[in-house]
Amino acid sequence: MSSSHDLSLYNEDLAPVPLDRRTWGTYNYASLWVGMSVCIPTYMLASGLIAGGMSWWQAIMTILLGNVVVLVPMLLNAHAGTRYGIPFPVFVRASFGVRGANVPALLRALVACGWFGIQTWIGGGAINSMIQILSPAWKTFGGGVWICFFAFWALNMAVIWKGIETIRLLEGIAAPFMICVGLLLLWWVTSKAGGFGPVLSTPGKFQTTAAFMQFFIPSLTGMVGFWATVALNIPDFTRYAESQKAQMLGQALGLPAAMTLYAFIGVAVTSASVVLFGEAVWDPVALLGRFNQPVVAFIALIALLIATLNTNVAANVVSPSNDFANLNPRLISFRTGGLITGVAGVALMPWKLLGDYSAYIFGWLVGYSGLLGPIAGVMIFDYFLVRKRELNVDDLYRRGGIYEYSGGVNYRAIAALAVGIIVALVGLAAPALRFLYDYAWFVGFFVSGASYLALMWNTSNHTVGKPI
Repeated sequence: MSSSHDLSLYNEDLAPVPLDRRTWGTYNYASLWVGMSVCIPTYMLASGLIAGGMSWWQAIMTILLGNVVVLVPMLLNAHAGTRYGIPFPVFVRASFGVRGANVPALLRALVACGWFGIQTWIGGGAINSMIQILSPAWKTFGGGVWICFFAFWALNMAVIWKGIETIRLLEGIAAPFMICVGLLLLWWVTSKAGGFGPVLSTPGKFQTTAAFMQFFIPSLTGMVGFWATVALNIPDFTRYAESQKAQMLGQALGLPAAMTLYAFIGVAVTSASVVLFGEAVWDPVALLGRFNQPVVAFIALIALLIATLNTNVAANVVSPSNDFANLNPRLISFRTGGLITGVAGVALMPWKLLGDYSAYIFGWLVGYSGLLGPIAGVMIFDYFLVRKRELNVDDLYRRGGIYEYSGGVNYRAIAALAVGIIVALVGLAAPALRFLYDYAWFVGFFVSGASYLALMWNTSNHTVGKPI
């Protein structure tokens, strides 16, 4: 790495990871995905499909297919992080320019802030339920849920202040706890409902293929959107990989398997809640509140709290912290970026995003996928088709280099991004084009990628360098 980097584009958190610090192997990436996948939003994703009318096997196949699909852009974007040791906000400078990269980085950060708020609201709910078990009188205190929400928020901020190694420690202990909670819920509700037979025999509500597809298509987009965030910023993690094989194998083993297996627990438990209570209880915190064994419920909620903390920090803080630092590396560190994430997460009002399964899947997940799909399209088309996987790392940290474009901004990339977002989200305003919104991530990805490739054709702005 050259010493001529521009201080407005560089700090130690954004610098390339040297080879001697690239120590993450296959197990680290597999466990990372187990830790991030085994979480309440995964459970709610599956339970939301059941609440929406799918049968158990339709919900499982939808989730499996969505995660296999999103694994493709995940692995493609991961390549540059492993090869060059650079994080997402630096990698995206190659296509958008050293200053233009702030546009996709901030869009990605905004979505991560929303997820941070969602996870924090879930964790606060778990704390609230635990206090109610210990002191039933707490239920009458109207402000209790808000006190618990901000208490869990403060705990997240403390972990962020400790840094990235704390995340690695948490991921090793949280996933087993969450698996135990899921199995406990599964055992409790299926035993109450008379076993797996009655639970898994409940049919879906869709009477025709057309009715099913109308629900399935946006649901699949929501599944892809669920991890569309990390599909962009995966270089933030693969920059520590010891090899391409290690990160690819670890992710391929960890993501689809962990998501599908834990989703099955959410599907089965929610199906059982229909048998038991006559309604689909899609929120596991609310379901734990119906336990008749206070001690068991209390232990389960503690495990849920630990797992939620792990997932929140690993999946929703690392990337936006780097993204905000990228705005002004001299003034904003990883820690400061994490604090900004925390404040923005509250401002986005997560209690509304989790209002019901429809707002969660079709509003939140599908909606933001129309922002992130176009970014992925520009990045992947640029790296693999325009630059042939070759980057000049020094120039990623320098003004006036090959990624300067026009005043630090590649307006071709900005135009391609805008076109993809508009086409993906136009269905919200034009009912006749609703199908474009239902496929928002896919539409945005291919429209922006193809537009970028066309705009960059025959330009001289894709001079390449060699990896460090």
